[in-house]
Amino acid sequence: MSESLRTISPVDGSVYVERPLAGATEINTALDVARAAQAEWRSVPVATRQEILRKAVAAFVAKKDEIAAEISWQMGRPISQGAGEVAGFKERADYMIDIAPEALADYHPGEKDGFNRFIRREALGVVAIIAPWNFPYLTAVNGVVPALMAGNAVVLKHSHQTPLCAERFAQAFEAAGLPKGLFQYLHLSHANAEKLMGDVRVDFVNFTGSVPGGHAVQKAVGDKFIATGMELGGKDPAYIRSDVNLDHAVENVIDGAFFNTGQSCCGIERIYAHESVFDAFVEKAADLVGQYRLGSPIDADTNLGPMVRASSAAFVRGQIADAVRDGAKALIDPSKFAANAEGTPYLAPQVLINVDHSMRVMSEESFGPVVGIMKVKSDAEAISLMNDSEFGLTASIWTTDEDAALSIGDQLQTGTVFMNRADYLDPALAWTGVKNSGRGCTLSKVGYESLTRPKSFHLRTKI
Repeated sequence: MSESLRTISPVDGSVYVERPLAGATEINTALDVARAAQAEWRSVPVATRQEILRKAVAAFVAKKDEIAAEISWQMGRPISQGAGEVAGFKERADYMIDIAPEALADYHPGEKDGFNRFIRREALGVVAIIAPWNFPYLTAVNGVVPALMAGNAVVLKHSHQTPLCAERFAQAFEAAGLPKGLFQYLHLSHANAEKLMGDVRVDFVNFTGSVPGGHAVQKAVGDKFIATGMELGGKDPAYIRSDVNLDHAVENVIDGAFFNTGQSCCGIERIYAHESVFDAFVEKAADLVGQYRLGSPIDADTNLGPMVRASSAAFVRGQIADAVRDGAKALIDPSKFAANAEGTPYLAPQVLINVDHSMRVMSEESFGPVVGIMKVKSDAEAISLMNDSEFGLTASIWTTDEDAALSIGDQLQTGTVFMNRADYLDPALAWTGVKNSGRGCTLSKVGYESLTRPKSFHLRTKI
């Protein structure tokens, strides 16, 4: 009997999806089909690829209500927020489709008498994409759409928590008339996912997930000379400067910390507030967090759903308990959130003060509804603390002084610097990280570079 995956819904603990897992035979067939399909697709004009993928985006968006409900049942996001992921999917897909002709165009270094010289971007072949559950479409679309636009075939392995997302991609591409074999998905065990990535027919791996997962990817492809793109999470800081627009900062920083129940790679996980505004910021932030409505994500009034699983909530509860034991002060009373319950994915949000970097909650990725706030005396102290992390995905600066934001941003070890916003990917900008947040780049014109290889043409025209 074949193995199967079982998606346990955080909403009520029921089995929401069950699917058979693919094995060696299915992997072999998928890769053979992908290679054959890609050999033809690579010669299809970019304009034709654009036309097909735009139809796929339209087909996907047409199912937005069904998709939003499925997201809630699979990973717990409030249904009121599901449409936002569909809108974000469209924004990123549209941009990467639109920019493709420019990104994939031949590069001419300049005229040289008697020669025709240029660099052409050539498709890699078959791209394996390993996608996570927390933003199941936003993370996957970063790789899927540009990989296809660049002339590659794609094999998607989605999280066992969100298997229907892979199937929704397939439905949209089928409706758009994408040639068969160019996009395929496989539900795989970890061991078979490693076999997929290590297969010689796979030419690039795009992975979003944990640091240990990233190391597993590296080992899986270690016998091949191929590149990998990895987004491995973060412990993203926010700095509340003395000249901040306080009300704007509170609203947006707290949203950046608690949206999606804090389960965002680029969500705010630690806050540094200048001493001149610390007390006011903390008071307003705690008041706002206390107004969150924790409950079933199927309820339209809920704006804070359960975490993806009970073990994840237990991990965050442990971080909070350890911090309080070591001197931190918890500002939110969990008993005011009726849905909060030990042993379940339902976890009350929490704001901590009197924290420092010796505490796990300020150094480990929490990936949950908790944030610590530290008081700082200067920009220099804030920069030092913001850089004191194994991660470097994004950092945000909350100030009315753009020059100060640029100066501080230049000193931060991070992939993206925000001023007066957070937890947002602009598809026109490179999405990248440093340190244990990964390597490589998706989105923007630059994102196409990892999905293609340069081929130089050096043609002597005069003999």
